[in-house]
Amino acid sequence: MKRSKLFYTVFVSFVLSDAAFAAEQETQVDKHQQSQSVPPARTATNKAKARVVRDELVEVRGHGRSSVMASSATKMNTPLVETAQSVTVITRDEMDTRGVLTLNQAVRYAAGVTADTRGGEGTRYDLFDVRGFTVPTFLDGLKVQSSPVGFAVPQTDTSRLERVELLKGPASALYGQSSPGGLTALSSKLPTEQKFYGSVDTTGGMFDLYRVDADVGGFATDDGLVRYRLYGTVNGQHTQLARTGSRRFSISPAFTFGGDGPTTLTLLGNYQYDPENGSYGGAPLVGSLKRGTFGYLPRNFYDGDASFEKYNRRQGGITYILNHRFNKDWSFSTRGRYDDVMTSYRSVLNDGYYDSADQTSGTMLGRSSYGAYEHAHDLAFDSQFKGHVHTGAVQHTLMVGFDYMQQKTKDNESMGSAPDMDVLHPDYNMSIPGMTPAIDYKVNSQQIGVYAQDEIRWKRFVLTGSLRNDWYHSHQVAYISPSDDTQNASQITWRASGLYHFDFGLAPYISYSTSFQPQVGAVATSVPGVTRQPSPSVGKQLEGGLKYQLPGTSLLLTVAGFHIEQSHVLVPIPPTMETNTESGLVHSDGFEFEAHAEPFRNLMLTAAVSIQKIKDDSTGKPLQQSSRGNASLFAFYTMPSGKLKGLGFGGGMRYTAKTYGGELETGSVWLPQYALFDASISYDLANVSSSLHGWKLSANVRNLFDKNYIGNCYADGAVGGYCFFGERRNAQATIGYSW
Repeated sequence: MKRSKLFYTVFVSFVLSDAAFAAEQETQVDKHQQSQSVPPARTATNKAKARVVRDELVEVRGHGRSSVMASSATKMNTPLVETAQSVTVITRDEMDTRGVLTLNQAVRYAAGVTADTRGGEGTRYDLFDVRGFTVPTFLDGLKVQSSPVGFAVPQTDTSRLERVELLKGPASALYGQSSPGGLTALSSKLPTEQKFYGSVDTTGGMFDLYRVDADVGGFATDDGLVRYRLYGTVNGQHTQLARTGSRRFSISPAFTFGGDGPTTLTLLGNYQYDPENGSYGGAPLVGSLKRGTFGYLPRNFYDGDASFEKYNRRQGGITYILNHRFNKDWSFSTRGRYDDVMTSYRSVLNDGYYDSADQTSGTMLGRSSYGAYEHAHDLAFDSQFKGHVHTGAVQHTLMVGFDYMQQKTKDNESMGSAPDMDVLHPDYNMSIPGMTPAIDYKVNSQQIGVYAQDEIRWKRFVLTGSLRNDWYHSHQVAYISPSDDTQNASQITWRASGLYHFDFGLAPYISYSTSFQPQVGAVATSVPGVTRQPSPSVGKQLEGGLKYQLPGTSLLLTVAGFHIEQSHVLVPIPPTMETNTESGLVHSDGFEFEAHAEPFRNLMLTAAVSIQKIKDDSTGKPLQQSSRGNASLFAFYTMPSGKLKGLGFGGGMRYTAKTYGGELETGSVWLPQYALFDASISYDLANVSSSLHGWKLSANVRNLFDKNYIGNCYADGAVGGYCFFGERRNAQATIGYSW
């Protein structure tokens, strides 16, 4: 066991040594695309060659401090200034600078994001909203499938990631079932063109944080025809709740065959084991958001039982990525992944209310026990042909694709009672009665999709059209309460956009896109007592905006306004609320601004502002956990010369407007607005002595002034609800060596 831990300790982190080359290539491509007027045949051919080279480059190492390229919106590497949809790129450099350890932390500085919807407590899943909606995650272009009840969901450690893209707004025209709010696209670290490289980083911090991340890679053959990369992490930390913690072991080997040739095959594996991962509970609304007669509960309040608490997750996956370039115009790519995810979960959770007629004066908190064992087998494939066609002065970039997803899930859940807890004198080691089996079922679901896209370029106009048809099938068999339900749905989705890129860098655009999401529930029919499976909910968005990229630089400014409608949403029928209608309609309207810039070589700036209004017509209220908007600013500067050369310092502010938490009999519950501050510092030790070349120190603090705030609440209309305290001040320091 000791040898095994030592082995895991030796791998994962990040590789940044090729960042300068990638950034240079992106700048060169951008300048090339901003050349004047309609190109002659030879120039068109050169542009096509440049695009092929660019695609290959960005596929492998498209990062830098302020990347100007993205692929999530078009499934092709497209300059952000010519992408007619809102996309936020979070690079590896930005994550390292801010000391990001989770995906929740990575997206905090993006516009339109309601971050940490489970506060600083529920860290076992990546929980945030985009434009008011929960969004799915895609890893290396393939969907990370969530199980029907959401326990067997893999979590990607951010040490594995090269970049994160937030695609905002419906994206089903290319990805199939998705959220009206958009999606999160993650890109794994893959082998690079360097002959040998690596890094080892050791991190320690508050709440007994420890991390060892390592990364090593290079050429497996002298000619670079076979390349490898191996990275992994060992980490753990006590959470901010009393008597809870998390631990993780993860390792990811990757091999690329084919070097720089026309055909390359990359194989990427991952195994991750989380023997524990904190608590999923919270605090009662009275005592956290609202004051009780006893005052407020401490931020480390834990509603569970330490001896009963359990969350164990094992996940493994293998991915292949095959690319073949037929010539300068045509290429084929295919990728697939198999994931195996198993979770074993057991917890005591508060019921959201006290055993007292007057909720503000009670101290005995009602609780229940809950447990689940879930095992999911997930398959995902995506294949596509891409090509460039020239018809006179018009250039077409064509793509035709096919994708397939399958999931087989087995779920067993149990429920039971638990002793009340005196919140003023909590006992975390009570005797918990045995639980009773409540749910036992199997689900087999499939999605088949075919899609096509045409990106048309004429002079400085960029017109894009996407069309897709999906066929979705789900079969669920339940055993405790016997049922056999089948759901079949077919949906056509599409997207159309137009953009004009002026030679001085301004690009106004407009786009329209649609989405669909399968739903689970019972829909009432005209025959009493007879129900049917629901149809998918559908979404549509109209977005318009301006983008500006200063020619020859990475300075990028974006402004967008949007209107989203989601219809056919399930609405429970009172009084039992066990059946539904499909009459629900949700609106999301907003404005967003983002800026990403490196005005000087050693200065990084990001800024974001969003204002949004989300309304659920069935209730006349906003969607629960949706905020009114957010704002953020982060700056980091590295001294280029002098005695302090190599010293980097900076910080950020992130603001969240008030957030809707639900309804009580006394009225609506709103969470107050809050502003938090972060700080970062780093130093390259090579400036002290040449013998320390490759060594670097860094430190980061989140919530610098230890602001006491509530991250989110779920209010229960009858008696109360439960809330989640936001992340407390959390500091960490890292010493790393890279070569």
